[in-house]
Amino acid sequence: MGTVRVVLVDDEHLVRMALRLIVDGEPDLVVVGEAADGDAAVTVVGEQRPDVVLMDVRMPGRDGLSATEEILRLPEPPGVLVLTTFDSDEMVLGALRVGALGFLLKDTPPPRMLAAIRTVATGEPALSPAATSRLIAAATGPHSSDARRASRDNARGLLATLTDRERETAHAIAEGLSNTDVARRLEITVATVKAHTSSMLAKLGVENRVQIALLVRDAEG
Repeated sequence: MGTVRVVLVDDEHLVRMALRLIVDGEPDLVVVGEAADGDAAVTVVGEQRPDVVLMDVRMPGRDGLSATEEILRLPEPPGVLVLTTFDSDEMVLGALRVGALGFLLKDTPPPRMLAAIRTVATGEPALSPAATSRLIAAATGPHSSDARRASRDNARGLLATLTDRERETAHAIAEGLSNTDVARRLEITVATVKAHTSSMLAKLGVENRVQIALLVRDAEG
């Protein structure tokens, strides 16, 4: 992979400045654009065609969820990493559901942030098990029991279309395991894990491993 092109989206200028300093300090990463709201984000991404977008979720005007949804409808869309302070978890969950590849806390240490950017640039999710647990816990907090039941029933119905081995793979993915770790647990090859994942994406009608993990969590709700 060549230089990873990054767009920064956050309504706070100082946050964007700090992110630019972190990203541009790396020889294989470059910031190619910035935006302070969702509308500007869609425009900048359309013009610059970056590999990765760091997307704030709560901004004046158009929010990051709506912008993420539109950006991911573009041909060959970038990977989206949503930024959060965990005061807007429902928006983060919504962004993951429409196809964002992960999320970062705004106070994530620079080495971890840079690693997440590089991971998403390859098309892989950037969700640590600890962060996933915190997000899911927040997302399954107080809200309509009817809505939660509907989500659970829908997820269980979709997962029922999988083979036993695919379901085992899905549950391992939901725990945040890498392909290598899944292969080790299930005593299969990494190539087989990838084959199971590709099959699940088609059967479940989702775009990435994050959405598989969310379906598993919904089914357990």
